Amino acid sequence: MRSSQITIKDIARILGISASTVSRALKDHPDINVDTKKAVNELAQKLKYQPNAVAISLKNSRSNTIAVMIPEIVHYFFSSVISGIEDIASQKGFTVIICQSNESFEREVANAHTLLSHRVDGILISVSKQTQTFEHLLDLQESGIPLVFFDRIAPEVIADQVIIDDMEASYKATRHLIETGRKRIAHFAAPQNLIIGKDRLQGYVNALTEAGIPVDNRLIVEADTFEKARNAVVKMLDEKNIPDGIFAVNDLTAIGAMQTIQKRGYKIPDEIAIVGFSDGYLSGITDPHLSSVDQHGYEMGTTAAEMLFHRILSDEEDYIPEVKVLNADLIVRGSSVKE
Repeated sequence: MRSSQITIKDIARILGISASTVSRALKDHPDINVDTKKAVNELAQKLKYQPNAVAISLKNSRSNTIAVMIPEIVHYFFSSVISGIEDIASQKGFTVIICQSNESFEREVANAHTLLSHRVDGILISVSKQTQTFEHLLDLQESGIPLVFFDRIAPEVIADQVIIDDMEASYKATRHLIETGRKRIAHFAAPQNLIIGKDRLQGYVNALTEAGIPVDNRLIVEADTFEKARNAVVKMLDEKNIPDGIFAVNDLTAIGAMQTIQKRGYKIPDEIAIVGFSDGYLSGITDPHLSSVDQHGYEMGTTAAEMLFHRILSDEEDYIPEVKVLNADLIVRGSSVKE
């Protein structure tokens, strides 16, 4: 039978605000305005709200296990993040559980429920492409499990984050193509529900605008997988909508584009230059080698893990979440300039 105990979600539903706002208001977080804090605290008192004792006990008794929730381990970037996390966890004497969503919201929710039942001490998360609601992650927080987001964040969940400046990184990549003389630069983009997708698109647009190059929407395509990139290139070439440069949202997308362009008889970088994103090992084995943005995945993993262990091992009950922004470097190779 469901407990009648009032929860943060009940207060949030009555007031028509998010559960994370209620949680922060109860903790007197400076980001919450005075009127909201007053309404939340008055209703909490009226309804006799009490913090979840199970959540507190979960937080105070450790399993010496943390979890990592990632979209796909096949990507070099995510595997390098995991390497960084595991190195820090090993130093701390913790075991790491790794869960893949395979870019599925339903599987991400199932993973969250599984990790809650296993009473892990903390979770590092990069959300799936399909994730647009975040109740499953708020449930983890309400249960006393510290969360740290990396790369792909959940905007409605107030927690520590480790990211790169995606807008600036994509601006650098696009500006590099412009500086090599390219004027019809395509962007193979990530889904726009993801913040990284929006930021990388905006960086591309900013670079074109600064250079006085009109933004051509026909050159902006959602293509963030190998197959989608191949299909996008075929469509562009068949329609004579031929770019002279492509900035791709990840390396697999860039490589899918490269292979298709070469099969159709175009020369790289002479006729079409390409820049990818993540700078994995594949960038060094393509012909020509792939120019790419280095996201420093290992450093992101170690930084995120250190942040999580600070929360796990600290006695702090209230804290202001941190956002750490790492540098991203453009590595120039033969796919965008003659080597």
